[in-house]
Amino acid sequence: MAALAALSLLAATPALADSAQPAASLANTQLKDPAKEAQARALMATLRCLVCQGQAISDSDADMAGDMRSLVRRRIADGESPEQVRKWLIARYGDYVTYDPPLSIVTAPLWLMPLLLLAIGGWLARGAFKRRRG
Repeated sequence: MAALAALSLLAATPALADSAQPAASLANTQLKDPAKEAQARALMATLRCLVCQGQAISDSDADMAGDMRSLVRRRIADGESPEQVRKWLIARYGDYVTYDPPLSIVTAPLWLMPLLLLAIGGWLARGAFKRRRG
């Protein structure tokens, strides 16, 4: 009997994952000013959903992404620049919230690794070509 109850709770878990609360006020509603809406959309495309992690908040259906879209639109409608909103979100959620993290000691390997791998690949290819000629 206890196993059946545990199994039924386990089966209901996906249904309980979404919130029953309505979406935030501006989560799925465009701003009336087309210029501000364009700024908001451009910013939302550069911000990572903290729940989905692989999607921008503009593409995600997660409740958290909806809250973040609403926050972005509300702040831009109140006159903040996209850069101010972006800085506020980074201060609140960390560099992970953006797809374009700033260069720092922590993110330096992320920025330098492609260059290093390219240099190593070029060095290996050069050696392989030398051996073929010789």
